[in-house]
Order: sequence, then C-alpha cells, then structure tokens
Amino acid sequence: MLTEDQARELADMLDRAERERVECPLISQAHPGMTMDDAYAVQAAWVGQKLAAGRRVIGWKIGLTSRAMQQALNIDTPDSGVLLDDMLFANGATIPAGRFIQPRVEAEIAFIMSADLAGADVSRDDVLAATGHIAPALEILDTRVQRRDPATGHVRNVIDTIADNAANAGIVLGDRHLDPVRTDMRWMGAIVRRDDVVEETGLGAGVLGDPVMGIVWLVHRMARYGQRLRRGDVVLSGSFIRPIETAPGVLIHADFGPYGEVSCRFE
Repeated sequence: MLTEDQARELADMLDRAERERVECPLISQAHPGMTMDDAYAVQAAWVGQKLAAGRRVIGWKIGLTSRAMQQALNIDTPDSGVLLDDMLFANGATIPAGRFIQPRVEAEIAFIMSADLAGADVSRDDVLAATGHIAPALEILDTRVQRRDPATGHVRNVIDTIADNAANAGIVLGDRHLDPVRTDMRWMGAIVRRDDVVEETGLGAGVLGDPVMGIVWLVHRMARYGQRLRRGDVVLSGSFIRPIETAPGVLIHADFGPYGEVSCRFE
C-alpha cells in the first residue's frame, strides 16, 4: 500500500501536470503494486489540495459504467471522481483555449439531488426519491496521466484513471429539468455530433442497464468510506457513448430529442 507521503507526492505530480498542461508518466507503471484503494487515496489527496486552494465540491461523477469500457480495462466495476465548482460550464459555453490538455466529451444523464443519501442498503427507489430532477449533460474528460508510455507501450489502466480523479475535467448541464420518476432513463438517448458529423448515438441502458443503478453503486461505494451524497449535489451517472475527441474550433452537440439538448464549443 502507498504511504500518505507517497499519495501526496503523486497528487502533487497530477496537480503540476494539470497546471502546466503536460501529461505526467503512468502512475501504474511506477507503482505496479498499487490497489484501487491506493488510487482513491491519491485522488482524495489531490482533491484535498484543490479544496485547500479554494475550490468547492459540487458533486460526483461515475465512470467506466459501460461493458465495453470495463472489458477494455479488464475490470468489472465502475469508478468515481469528484466534481468541483470550476468544472461547471453553462449550456452552449465556449471552452477557453488551453484550458485542458487533450479534452474528450461524453454524453450523460445528470442527477441533481434534493436530499442527502447514504448507506450500503440504499435502493433504486431510494435514489429516485432523493433526486430532485435529472438533466441531459456533457462530461468533458481530460487526462493528466499519459494514455500510453512512449518507451514501453504500457497503457493507462484503472489505477491511473482513478488517481486522476476519474479523468474529471468539466461538466455542461442542459437546461431541461426532467422528473426522474416519470422518465424511463433506459430509453433516454442522444445523437451526438462533432460539428456536422454524427459521431455517436446511444441509450441510457448502456449505463449498467439503468442509469439509476449507477447512483446506487456510487452510494454503496461511498458508504465504505463514511461518505454521502448531499442535497444539491450534481451526479453524472456514466456515459452511454464512447469519448469523442475534440480540437480547437470544434462544436459538440448532443440532441436528447424530447429531453432537450446540450452543447459546448472549444475555442
């Protein structure tokens, strides 16, 4: 297991990579014995640094919810990260040039909590009762850790992703507020365009069979660490499309049909 000092050192490395916009070496390659708990300890140390610098937690994100992504990383469980106030962008926002290293975008369903929620026995019905509304959303991913080591060919794995705050970078919330009880999120999908080209389509059922179950998984995981979702938290339930690469000048637009639309442009 990592020591506290090692976790802080890795958090410092990630923070420097983000500030300097230069990816750092693979953590999993430098520390091959790291566990997922170790990776979450690094994530917590990094988030703690951000909070000490004045940032504020606004919610959580769930990643690696699709079967394809789990198989690609040879795991059978999602991961999670923390959303901070400086990650939130308005619908239609222009993302400033140089804000991220190699941003990619996913389409998701966001849950906005109307009540605290905690416990290892939380059910699907409990999640729905504690959700004020849901909204279409885009998640902006960025990687402070290399995707592949150029010398060895070693690729990033789930340890790198978790330590890197689950590749969290930004969130764009749609304007529609939808009733979570009256919306069958399994059939809530999107057509996602990069400029004028349809890059991806997908349905909410790609997220653990039902996006609500992503929230159930998160609350159960948080219970192991004495954590909880809080009233007002925004929770990204997981992507139902593959990440779409971006570039300067690119417009990403997700059409959720009757459920609204959400977009952002990269300067």
